[in-house]
Amino acid sequence: MTPVTYSRLISFLQEDLAISPASIAVAERAGSSQGNNGNHDPNSLPMILWQYGLVTLEQLDKIFDWLARC
Repeated sequence: MTPVTYSRLISFLQEDLAISPASIAVAERAGSSQGNNGNHDPNSLPMILWQYGLVTLEQLDKIFDWLARC
């Protein structure tokens, strides 16, 4: 995922799905702690949000639909 797409994803999460910046930060920290020498994989962000209960399955589906259109 390009940095521009990642920024647009963050905007989508916050503006369209009303995911708080704090929730996104939690998921980013969790992703960076899962290997890759502290670097998080931006592609795993939607799944981490769901695994931590920060988005519903319906929201996760919307995220994947959004990603498919990008």
